[in-house]
Amino acid sequence: MKIYQKVLLSLSLIGLMTSCAPTTQLQKSWSDPSLAPGSVKPFNKILVIAALKDDASKRVAEDKIVASIKNSVGVQAYKYVQPTDTDQKMLEDKMKKDGFDGLILMRLNEVEKSTSYTPGTGYGGWYGYRYSSPGYYSEDKTYYVETTIYSLAESKLLWSGTTSSLNPTKFEQTMDGIIYAVKTDLQKRGLIKK
Repeated sequence: MKIYQKVLLSLSLIGLMTSCAPTTQLQKSWSDPSLAPGSVKPFNKILVIAALKDDASKRVAEDKIVASIKNSVGVQAYKYVQPTDTDQKMLEDKMKKDGFDGLILMRLNEVEKSTSYTPGTGYGGWYGYRYSSPGYYSEDKTYYVETTIYSLAESKLLWSGTTSSLNPTKFEQTMDGIIYAVKTDLQKRGLIKK
C-alpha cells in the first residue's frame, strides 16, 4: 500500500472514531444524601415534564422518557396538564389527588457557543508527492440539559443532573443519549435497578 493511501486510511479511521464517540455526557449530578442505595421506593405514578420551546420537541421528549420508565408508570405532561393549570400549588394538589407521587422535569439550561480551529494536514515525501488540506474554523454548540426528579409524597428533590450534548444533529438521538446518561447515573447510585 502506498504511503499516501495509508495516511488517507488513517485520517478516515480517526474521523470515523470521532463521529462514533458519544456526544452526550453527564457533566454533574447530585442526589439527596439521605438516600441509601436500594432504599428508594419506586414511584407509583410519575408526571414527566419536558420544558422545551416547541410542542413537537416537548412531545417527543416526554414520550421517550415515559417509554424508558419501567412498568409504564409515567404520564406525559402534554396529556395531563391543562392550560388552566397555572398555579403550582393547585397543580400539585391535583396531581396528588390523581395518585402521582413522582415528578421528572427536564429543561434546556443553556446553549454555549465556541469556535475551534482544525489545522490543515499535509504529507510530503522524498518522491515529491504531496497531499494536503487547509485548516478551518468551526463553530460548536453545546446544549446543557438539566433533569430533576422530585418526590411529591415527600415534597423534596431526590436527584438532579446536567448533561451536555456537543453539536447534536438529531433530536431523538440526543434524547436517547440524555436518557441513557441519566439512567446510568441513577443505577450507579443504586437509586434504580438495572
